[in-house]
Amino acid sequence: MAVLSVILPSYNEQKNISNTAQVLAELFEREQIDYELIFVSDGSADGTYEAVCEEKKKNSRVKGMEFSRNFGKEASIFAGLSVAVGDACVVMDCDLQHPPETVPEMYRLWEQGYEVVEGIKSRRGKESLFHRSFAGLFYGIMSRLIKMDMKASSDFKLLDRKVVNVLLGLKERNTFFRALTFWAGFRSTTVEYEVQERQYGESKWSYSSLFSYAIQNATSFSTLPLQLVTLMGMVCIGFSLILAVQTLVKYFMGTAVEGFTTVILLILIVGGFIMLSLGIIGHYLARIYEEVKGRPKYIIKQMTDNIRGNME
Repeated sequence: MAVLSVILPSYNEQKNISNTAQVLAELFEREQIDYELIFVSDGSADGTYEAVCEEKKKNSRVKGMEFSRNFGKEASIFAGLSVAVGDACVVMDCDLQHPPETVPEMYRLWEQGYEVVEGIKSRRGKESLFHRSFAGLFYGIMSRLIKMDMKASSDFKLLDRKVVNVLLGLKERNTFFRALTFWAGFRSTTVEYEVQERQYGESKWSYSSLFSYAIQNATSFSTLPLQLVTLMGMVCIGFSLILAVQTLVKYFMGTAVEGFTTVILLILIVGGFIMLSLGIIGHYLARIYEEVKGRPKYIIKQMTDNIRGNME
């Protein structure tokens, strides 16, 4: 029987571990799906890893690892994939905002031959208008940058073993899991789901962290921001030509007025574009710097003794 590996990135999720492990175990046993649950504690400050160890005593299919510090969700996903032994892998949130009942539906589609099954949000759950608008702007920008529709996508997806092997074979350190599964190709399909409410705790994503996440992923996956530097240079040249023509016309007509308004505006516009361009280039230099150093995506502090797999 094929084995399904479930990767569960966990950051300060101590209260959710027991419920998540029990809900998924009961679901897979009822659906007669052979499985393993891999919890990745991303440098949690609470007892997340200890809670995983307690669940492992109750169910040997529960596995866990803990990072030496917080390395981020992307690192947690790839760490889980690196030790997964399943023929297919599902990545989902530890707080069960990704509905468990959707996983068997994904699994059945995988049995039909689909190699990537994407979870698509039909509803985002209870969110404020501001948060919904911010998220819409974030995914809209990301969709334009990477030239893929990211507006309803999520990290909730099932991957065939061959897709997992492709992702693990990538040498890059700054990864964007959600976009890489689109980039990899393979036979894919989608399932819709409604975002569920968390039973315990609060979301770890703030507006500032979402903004930082957008910048990091945009510069790690797309070169379009660099092309915008050229576009801004062309806009500056256009402004300069228009102002040059205007100045010459007024000079020859004898209506030129001495003053600094035009000069100040031109300096502000050009200076703003230059600083923004330097910022964009700086982000790419930072990405290059991080890649050249070749540091690992994550450092594992400890893991349960029932984990076997290719470690980074």
